[in-house]
Amino acid sequence: MSILNYISMMRFEVLALGVVVLLLLVKIFSEQINVGMILNFVNVSLLAILGASFIGHPHGSFFGGMFLNDGTLMLEKQVITFATLLISLQAYNWLKSHSSYIEFYLLLFSVIIGMYFMISSGNFLMFYLGLEMATIPLAALAAFDFGRVRSAEGAGKMILSSAFSSAILLFGLSVLYGTSGSLDFGAVAQNFSSGNLLQLLGLSFLLAGFAFKISIVPFHLWTADTYEGSPVAVTTFLSVVSKGAAVFIFMTVLYKIFGVAYEKWMNALVILSAITMTTGNLFAMRQTNLKRFLAFSSITQAGYILIGVASGTAQSMASVIYFFLIYIFSNVGAFTVVSIISDKTGKDDMDDYKGLYKTNPKLSIAMMIAVLSLAGVPPTAGFFGKLFLLTSGASKGLIVLLIIASLNMVISLYYYLRVVKAMFVDKNEDPIGNISTDIPAKIVLVICISGILLIGFMSSIFEYIHSLSFGL
Repeated sequence: MSILNYISMMRFEVLALGVVVLLLLVKIFSEQINVGMILNFVNVSLLAILGASFIGHPHGSFFGGMFLNDGTLMLEKQVITFATLLISLQAYNWLKSHSSYIEFYLLLFSVIIGMYFMISSGNFLMFYLGLEMATIPLAALAAFDFGRVRSAEGAGKMILSSAFSSAILLFGLSVLYGTSGSLDFGAVAQNFSSGNLLQLLGLSFLLAGFAFKISIVPFHLWTADTYEGSPVAVTTFLSVVSKGAAVFIFMTVLYKIFGVAYEKWMNALVILSAITMTTGNLFAMRQTNLKRFLAFSSITQAGYILIGVASGTAQSMASVIYFFLIYIFSNVGAFTVVSIISDKTGKDDMDDYKGLYKTNPKLSIAMMIAVLSLAGVPPTAGFFGKLFLLTSGASKGLIVLLIIASLNMVISLYYYLRVVKAMFVDKNEDPIGNISTDIPAKIVLVICISGILLIGFMSSIFEYIHSLSFGL
């Protein structure tokens, strides 16, 4: 294979690494830096990476099968790159006034490079290296508000939870390696037996390790504090990109390696899904801080996602990717409104949003559309995303889980409508004044609201996702 083929197959990783090198050179050798130029350069670079991914779709593997590339993996990387671009635009105004904006992007690109390698891994060694490369800089990003105690506290809880989950995951991998004699996905799959109790123990530890990364109950306890303490842009990244990358590789590992034990891990995911969506709903109802509110909302969404993962088919994998694309529009849209208001006023409590419609009608409408999509209210895209997840669950006869999910969707309407009620109905003697929105944030809101309103009616998008070769 020629060097050009290698670069073509690793275009995401190579281009992102190139951005890191350029930012390092600018940081080292440039004394006077134009902040706006650097921020625009990064956003254009992310757009270029996304655009380059649509030029040809080389399939194959190298490094002895440790790195894989196919249409599905390319799509998953496109999804997380697109989400990162939206978050970068959302953070434009905040970073413009931050002294360490270059360091922020160095850490951010280190995280997504790790995620790229994790998604393309064909070997547990490559998977673990990518996972740690993504996790450690992400904990630093969570602590990026240096002067805030809550930021350090949230980052501390995240790094301790990540270390604990990594230890559990490594123990599971060591058991699988000891019983199969290899870390290669294909070799482990060939030597895995659903009747081998030791191998099932390794799979159980692997599931627990992933559960921490995806914030599945009862492995979710770090989530709310970390989300509340982190800068809004980092919270958005944690809830969308980090969760998405973990779910993508989670599906690959379960479907390609442990398909023979489908009945066993499917039953475990059904139980975890029911517990996760119910617990997330119950805690979300009690929240008054919007960042903590959206944290428990994301936990609830993880429970819905597990319905699709548990179905174990190509259709369910397409449904999960499709749902994540919609989830990006919905969650980034909601967090962008929170970011705009937080940057200008420092307020992120639900009571502060009372009467917001009178002073900021456009922001109120954008927030309303985003939370209604998260709730799955038709005709927003969130309704179609959840419909496909439930359909994939129905195809496997998971009727009890679907009933629990339906009840939870009804319950979730209560707390999502609390936000709408606060903005449009409740009165406030001291409402938030009129807020001017910078152009990058406006672009993000236009993209997100357009996606929420239109993508559900564009059947070609789901058909394209489903048409890819999933290798199942």
